[in-house]
Amino acid sequence: MFAAYFTVTILASLFTGIAAVTYLIGHDYPKAQLDMKRLPHSWMPMLGMFLAAGSIGLLAGFIVPLLGTLAAAGLVLYFTGALIAHLRVGSRQLVGWAVFFSTVMATLAMNLNYHGYL
Repeated sequence: MFAAYFTVTILASLFTGIAAVTYLIGHDYPKAQLDMKRLPHSWMPMLGMFLAAGSIGLLAGFIVPLLGTLAAAGLVLYFTGALIAHLRVGSRQLVGWAVFFSTVMATLAMNLNYHGYL
């Protein structure tokens, strides 16, 4: 059970960490996503910090389990907001969102199960 929990958590932390870096360095892809969703570019650092905090929180969860669970729940909320932003503008390009959302949702489920919160 630990191997699955560890693998899913590391994968989610890696995905969200890479996404955080792209937002924080001002890469063109997040800019295009914000333009498509009609959101201001001034939100990029804030969104990047949310992703970075979630990524670090997942890793910190190996030491403080509740922190990892809360980070996973926060990332689920973050990507729920991303879905709402997509649907608000009529975007049906949800493959990237689905990959991120399913990864953080699996991480939350593994955290809850592994630590006996369920």
